[in-house]
Amino acid sequence: MSNAATLTEAEGSGHPEASKILQTLRTAPLLRDLPDPVLDQLAAISKVVNVAEDDEICRQGDPADELIVVLDGQLAGSSTAANGTTAVVEVIRSGETLGLATLLARLPRLLGVRAVTPSRLLSIDAQGLLALVEQEPSLVTALLRAQASEFHALVRQVCDLKLRTTAQRLGCYLLSLTTEHQANATALRLPFDKRLLAARLGCRQENLSRAFAALRGFGVETHGARVILHDIASLKAYSEPDDAFA
Repeated sequence: MSNAATLTEAEGSGHPEASKILQTLRTAPLLRDLPDPVLDQLAAISKVVNVAEDDEICRQGDPADELIVVLDGQLAGSSTAANGTTAVVEVIRSGETLGLATLLARLPRLLGVRAVTPSRLLSIDAQGLLALVEQEPSLVTALLRAQASEFHALVRQVCDLKLRTTAQRLGCYLLSLTTEHQANATALRLPFDKRLLAARLGCRQENLSRAFAALRGFGVETHGARVILHDIASLKAYSEPDDAFA
């Protein structure tokens, strides 16, 4: 991780005990189905760290020297163009990985990443992981599944940008925050500020404000970060979420 981040090991001073690392590995969706001998080897090259809000995790162009799995919290990945313009490209949530494809391809990181919220991360040494990949087919399968999930999320984002208006994308996002089989009305809180939400939806903040205004006619009421959905059925009919990308 970047030297700019203030990192503390989650289990106290010194390297966490192997049993605690093993337990963490077993709870990570990416790794929990691996056999115990593989988890034992991963534990030897892993650590759990805590990062504070706005801590820098890595910079664009850094070597991918570790695989990061978000255990709790959220990270924001951004890209900076040659002219200095920076845009948030993705939000990395609990259970997701950071830059798996670049690590496996031994390429520099494509994104600079900061913590959006206080977060708990699993860090696995890249060199040790790549050596283990050559020995353990079960690990290869797990990493391929994770990379396919990352690609699925990317395709979903591209489809949203090309097939839906900003208001529809916002509607789909709000619907994704609701739970299944609930009533036709609910209240929820946005997990991060509207500046980051606009970036995640691929629009400017002023366009996000207009999108929220457009959704009022479909029962969406906002009070800062608190959002009330008065008519979920109407919002679904307008936003047309694709079940294949749920």
